[in-house]
Amino acid sequence: MMKSYVQAPSRLRIGLFLLWSALPFFCSAPCEAQCSMENTAFVAGEDLEYQLYFNWKFIWIKAGTANLNISQTKYGGEQAFRCHLITRGSKRTDKFFMMRDTLLSFVRPDLVPLYYRKGAREGKRYNVDEVWYNYSGGRTNLKQRFLNYRGHVSDTTYYTLECVYDMVSMLLRARSFDPTQFTDGQKLQFYMADGSHVKLETLIYRGKKNFKMEQTGIVYRCLVFSFVEYNDKKEREVVTFYITDDDNHTPVRLDLFLRFGTAKAFLTKAENLRNPQASIISTPTKR
Repeated sequence: MMKSYVQAPSRLRIGLFLLWSALPFFCSAPCEAQCSMENTAFVAGEDLEYQLYFNWKFIWIKAGTANLNISQTKYGGEQAFRCHLITRGSKRTDKFFMMRDTLLSFVRPDLVPLYYRKGAREGKRYNVDEVWYNYSGGRTNLKQRFLNYRGHVSDTTYYTLECVYDMVSMLLRARSFDPTQFTDGQKLQFYMADGSHVKLETLIYRGKKNFKMEQTGIVYRCLVFSFVEYNDKKEREVVTFYITDDDNHTPVRLDLFLRFGTAKAFLTKAENLRNPQASIISTPTKR
């Protein structure tokens, strides 16, 4: 079934896009121009690897791995970055709950999103979210598709005067933000799309924190953010993530608060970073 709708004016508009205070709220110029941003954080060839852990009956067990890779390509005839994120559960955790997630995002060199896909196998269910972006008519136009585990496909169209992102293009964009403009507790709001919805989401800046990676022994100085949801005005923390306090803004740790437990992801390897790793405070002493 095809559904089409326009975003209604929001009372939260005044607080929206605190991260982009230099940009107007409406796209008086073509919307894609307003949504563009200079990339200062990454280059094609960047490759990040993570180790995943899950808390099972008060014991932390190795749950799997994740890999994030960025390459240079073309999409729709124009230059683009291709970001590929894969998470895989271990054989041990597969016995209890299988997890295979593959996320794919294409963005222009100025970080304007073009396409997003998430294929998620969780247990015996496999769902697919897709989003196609178009900026004709001076607005953001989305074509969304959701394939559920029963094989049913639903299509939705959405258009708005605001910028819209998916979880991967938002991550890429956030890495080029200027954190000197943030204050502790500041709420940062933006619109995020999946295969069937567009929602106003909230990040909260928690300040800076140093922490030591158990796997590598490296001590990082990090910026800390929380992704939160609201239910009956009650705030629920979904993910707390740590990004390096340097020009790379590399995600090095994620704490995920799931409905059925807690999971963590730790960076174990980073290759082809764009900028010096100035956030490293200390490294293990070699013997």
